[in-house]
Amino acid sequence: MAENLATDLFGDLVTLPSGRRGRPAHCWTKSNADKVILGLAMGYSDPEIASGMGISLPTLKKYYFSELKRRDMQRTRFELWRAKVLADEANAGNVGALKELGKVVEKRDRHLAEQRLRSEPSQRDEPVGKKEAARRAAAEQADADPDLTPGLWH
Repeated sequence: MAENLATDLFGDLVTLPSGRRGRPAHCWTKSNADKVILGLAMGYSDPEIASGMGISLPTLKKYYFSELKRRDMQRTRFELWRAKVLADEANAGNVGALKELGKVVEKRDRHLAEQRLRSEPSQRDEPVGKKEAARRAAAEQADADPDLTPGLWH
């Protein structure tokens, strides 16, 4: 079987014709699995990944289902791996890596601050109409002066 294998321009294994009819079966490889993970980390869609790998969407889903299942965590895994590589280089004395690691930390801090701002409820976001504003003003006045609230008269 080894004589039927060759590599293309990008180093991917290509199955040469075997004389049998039909398209040869897809073989899972670690290299292709890494491409799927990297594609997910970079935000590519399933059809884009399949097209880039030269396989159909059903083939992608059949052979790489475990990688696709962890789609949400691939971006975080990539960022953590990148930070580790930068930290290793910075520890080895690479000043450029240290500066780049600082940029990564600042970007993460900015992202967390934006998330906090989006999650906080804001009064400015809720439009208030005339009737609602009048109802709120009346409620505030009633709370301030108990004589304005309805009740029993003797």
